[in-house]
Order: sequence, then C-alpha cells, then structure tokens
Amino acid sequence: MPNIASSKRQIRTDARRTLRNKNIRTHVKTEIGKAERLIAAGKLEEAQKAVTIAASQLDKAGVKRVLHPNNTARRKSRLVAKLNKAKAAKTASA
Repeated sequence: MPNIASSKRQIRTDARRTLRNKNIRTHVKTEIGKAERLIAAGKLEEAQKAVTIAASQLDKAGVKRVLHPNNTARRKSRLVAKLNKAKAAKTASA
C-alpha cells in the first residue's frame, strides 16, 4: 500500500480506468466472437454485418487507446481475412 498521497490518488484513477477499459474490451471480444461464429456457421450475409460492427468496436477501442492501434488493425485484418476465405470457399463449392 502506498504512503504517498499522489500514489494513492493514482491507484484510484487506475481502478476507474480499468473498469472502463474492461467494459470496452468485453464489448470488442463479444462482437468478434459473434462474427467468427457466424462465419464458421456459413451465414455469410449476417457475418458481413457482424464483421462491420466488430470493426467499428475495434476502431472505437483504438481511438480511445484502450487497445493499441496496431492491435486493432491486426484484429480487423484477421477477421476480414476469415470472412473472405469463407466467401471464397463458398463460391468455389457452388
């Protein structure tokens, strides 16, 4: 436990930030999970909408610096790549 007043204040500030950031990260993970489940299920029209929503959530987290901008870019890229791969597989089989 810190003895210095500024350290005590910083701990309180960190706790508030942690709660806010955790909420944002949870929303991001939820939207990414929904999109990935739809892609795996083969519901590509719904998955397209879910990927758009997930990308939006990632962008918001990146702007707020909850996630590093490169992290958000990497996650969006991987998600879109999964969607495109599923679309290609569907058209190849059809």
